[in-house]
Amino acid sequence: MGVQARWGTDGADGTEGGDRVAGRGKETARAVRRPEVRLPELAAYDGGELEAEGDYDGLEFADADWSGQSARGARFMDCAVRRCALDETVLGRARLIDSVLSGVRGIGTDLSQASLRDVEVSDARLGGAQLHGAVLERVVVRGGKIDFPNLRQAKLRDVAFEGCVLVEADFAGAELERVTFEDCTLARVDFSEARMKDVDLRGAAALDIARGIDRLSGAVISPAQLLDLAPAFAAQIGVRVE
Repeated sequence: MGVQARWGTDGADGTEGGDRVAGRGKETARAVRRPEVRLPELAAYDGGELEAEGDYDGLEFADADWSGQSARGARFMDCAVRRCALDETVLGRARLIDSVLSGVRGIGTDLSQASLRDVEVSDARLGGAQLHGAVLERVVVRGGKIDFPNLRQAKLRDVAFEGCVLVEADFAGAELERVTFEDCTLARVDFSEARMKDVDLRGAAALDIARGIDRLSGAVISPAQLLDLAPAFAAQIGVRVE
């Protein structure tokens, strides 16, 4: 099966939280580099509907209804998007840089192949968000609930999920490096063909892996999670437990 998931324990030398790989001695997952978003004084946006390939810099979008609008390929730099409706909003290939998204909500938001760098997302309520092929770097997702997010073939580096609920998140074929899930609920997550490096799952409040249990090489799990996942590991290698 090739799984080399690590688990956190107290080190034999008395150090707390020593992370070990069987036969390899002590190792620890590298810490996530978090975004440091410092927004300048923002101007309220009053320019009407979004535009494809638009260039938005130093703007605040508050309580706007972007349902059905398209800003494919647009650039958002030093922006704040607060409490906006994103139902069927097209943001494919958009670039969000040094920006904040707070309280956004929507069904079927298209962020496919988008790039998010140094971004903070808080209290989002999204369903069926399309993030396949997206690149997330130095991103924090805090609070909220995201149902059925499609992150297939996405690249996540230095991403922290904190206190959020992810229902049937699809990470199939994704690359995850320095990713943490602190106090999160992961319900029926799909890690099929995913590649992981320094992924820390120990802080997850609930961890339910529907597919891809064999792709946890490069992840860190806790002893309790190891016990919870034991039936899935056994099923993966064809072992019956009676």
